[in-house]
Amino acid sequence: MSDLIEYEVKGGVAVITLKNPPVNALGIGLREAIVDAVGRAVGDDAVSAIVLAGDGRCFSGGADIREFGQPQQSPILLDVIETVESAPKPVVAALHGPCYGGGFELPLGCHFRIGDPSARVALTEVKLGLIPGAGGTQRLPRLIGAEKALQIILSGNPVDAREALALGILDGIAETNLVAAAVEFAEARAGDKSKLKRVRDLDVPPVPEGFFEAERERIECRARGQIAPGRCIASVENACTLSFEEGLKRERELFTECRDSDQSRAQRHVFFAEREAAKIPDVPKDTGVMPIRTAAVVGCGPIGALWALVL
Repeated sequence: MSDLIEYEVKGGVAVITLKNPPVNALGIGLREAIVDAVGRAVGDDAVSAIVLAGDGRCFSGGADIREFGQPQQSPILLDVIETVESAPKPVVAALHGPCYGGGFELPLGCHFRIGDPSARVALTEVKLGLIPGAGGTQRLPRLIGAEKALQIILSGNPVDAREALALGILDGIAETNLVAAAVEFAEARAGDKSKLKRVRDLDVPPVPEGFFEAERERIECRARGQIAPGRCIASVENACTLSFEEGLKRERELFTECRDSDQSRAQRHVFFAEREAAKIPDVPKDTGVMPIRTAAVVGCGPIGALWALVL
């Protein structure tokens, strides 16, 4: 078993813990490990249910975007989610900390989701000039309705645990010992296969007439010239009008179109540049910060005077 996951059986429940610090990015190694671990649990007669959890500060921060633009390696995240979703035993996602992008799409493919108070879910792809590409635009509308799902997808902003519970994204919140609560939750559902709830099998609730047209007009004013927001709207609309399989296929096409665009390349460049700018070469992370006791303003004019007032 890969060192990127930890596999442990607790009372008949296989607990699969993602261990790819710092944010459990869903790179090729971790994707392979998840598929192998789920297959092992499904094939073990002593295992009646599965819990997916994350080690460290979060469940998963999402895809490893360094893989974007590189040759596609199998299994892709869509394949991983298909493996999880089609498991004949209950799969419970135990969520804590940020669960963003693919790190939210993977739990949407699980049969149930339990969070602790620190859990925050988001589909952040639009901030990188993308749309969710592993079923997010197809499963989330089926789970909470197209109107609320589109709001989450277009904003890219996180939803905290309490709101996620109220929306129906989470099936419960564990105030203490998240994994133990998820194991208990999984055990309670292991004996009744009729309780396996695949999000893909749900129907999208009807939306008001003219909803998507109004959203397109609104986003045209707010994000003029940007490709990704319009593609997000189109893909969520597909969830309402196409079968799950067709909607998923079209989502992937729209994702690829956005990923290969100059806009997304530029936004991903900025993403990495901002993080690189915060690093100072040859200065270790544990270097102490020197206290600043005095400051001076050199210069004159309105800007200099303003800073003098601030200081």
